[in-house]
Amino acid sequence: INELIQKRQLLEAFASIRYLEDEIIAERDAEKYKDNPQEFVRKTRDVDLLYNSITNAIQSIVEETLEHPTVEDTMLTSLVTLIAREEAAHPDTGHAAGPGLDLLGTPRKWKEKWREAINESTRKRVLRVPMALKEEESSWLFRHLDFLQKHLMEDLLKIKLSVKKCYPEEYQVCDMYVEAFHKAIASHLQDLSQRQLEFNELYALLNWVANTYRSELFLGHPDLKPEVKTENLSLLLTPAQWDKLKNDYIASAKGKIKIYFGNILRLEVTEKWEKEVHPEVKENLYHSSLSFDIQTIIGEYMKVSGAISRSLEIKMLELCLAELHEFVPRFGEEFVAWSTAQDSPTFAPYFAAYINSFHDLVSGLETMFKVNTEELQKILAALTRNFTNIFLTKLRTKTQPLLKKILTKDWILATERPDSLALAVSQFSEHLQHMREPMGQELLQDVHKYVVREYIVQVIKPRRKMNRETRQQVSEKMNEEAGILNNTLIDQGSDSSWLLPAIHHIANIIGEDKKEKIKEHVKELCQDYPDIR
Repeated sequence: INELIQKRQLLEAFASIRYLEDEIIAERDAEKYKDNPQEFVRKTRDVDLLYNSITNAIQSIVEETLEHPTVEDTMLTSLVTLIAREEAAHPDTGHAAGPGLDLLGTPRKWKEKWREAINESTRKRVLRVPMALKEEESSWLFRHLDFLQKHLMEDLLKIKLSVKKCYPEEYQVCDMYVEAFHKAIASHLQDLSQRQLEFNELYALLNWVANTYRSELFLGHPDLKPEVKTENLSLLLTPAQWDKLKNDYIASAKGKIKIYFGNILRLEVTEKWEKEVHPEVKENLYHSSLSFDIQTIIGEYMKVSGAISRSLEIKMLELCLAELHEFVPRFGEEFVAWSTAQDSPTFAPYFAAYINSFHDLVSGLETMFKVNTEELQKILAALTRNFTNIFLTKLRTKTQPLLKKILTKDWILATERPDSLALAVSQFSEHLQHMREPMGQELLQDVHKYVVREYIVQVIKPRRKMNRETRQQVSEKMNEEAGILNNTLIDQGSDSSWLLPAIHHIANIIGEDKKEKIKEHVKELCQDYPDIR
């Protein structure tokens, strides 16, 4: 009988075991073994071992079904016949087995063993899918999941096309295999999820579960229909496991986003500030890639997260904004430190470019990502004030030495060029025409007002008396400088035309001898500037 089993002649072997079993039962009932119970135990054990050998053969046949390149139709059909004959020979009466080792005549439940064999076979198939070591290949999980999809797809096609036809309809063999593979994959993915996974690996796992497993790329593939159905399959991962994966993914993304933002800052420092590369002008505005780079990072992370689930997309957006709120002040501190440490000609252009970029960033976040930017606007407003204060401080540093020369001997003798002050102011003011409205215009007005006010402050300081000729020289020099200064700022876009007469009025007063004429000039000054007391 053992030889028949080894040759897989299982129907013949079963018939022989059944004959032997019936013979022993008859002898038992005839009390043949009353005086020799050990003989009965030995024969009963032999029958049981033979049945177990057939059970093992059934399990091997099921495993080989997927292992071998071709399906042995005859073997599988005979297996179905064997299971049916055993069930007929050992009907399940619901009674327990006899005492001790007496299993004679009890159901062997080979159909149940067949199901267990399918579960074990699919479990082994899943575990045998190639998986590289993480240390050897960075994309190990991507490749493993790809192999898993490819190999199991081939198995399911084989079951549909070659295995199913060997079994009767009531076996529901396709459903059995799909459910078994599903459980095996679920167990395997749960094991994978317990590992210390990095961001890209977490994404690979989440994306595979959400977008590949039930899609047309795998279980939903047209070639598997209609036999392979996914409607009644349970979740691959429990809600708790799924939530943990998503939380790990967000936590891992935090470090990645921080690095990306840090790289933006590093490139600004090394490739622009330190090399003093002037920003581009686009549509007459200084341009910085800062806003675009930030929105690109946010957009990419939201896109991949949104493909997994809407809730993950929302969490990712919240994370990006939190990191942005930390990054912007850090960026501001670096720019302030760089700009105060040296006198670079690119400070004012980049100041304007970043103000423009801040505006674009807020607008883009509101438009593209539907974000409430109230908190961000507060942060950017504080940063803008800091940048503006540095801008005005640098302007004062450049212009104060020239302003203090007004009415000095050298200034009267015209050793300084009449456009020196205008040139110094232009180092800052000329860049404001490339700053987005309204801030560029407002700041240019502040510059215009500052220069005129400081000019007048220098002129009206108590000085030594001047003779008529000197006063004429001073008047002419003031009118000349005021004309150059005002024309320069107006050409650059200042609309503070109300400032234009101020210096001229005072120049006329200084250059006049006659009291009546002086009174007229003072009257004109008061008419143009009623707040003068």
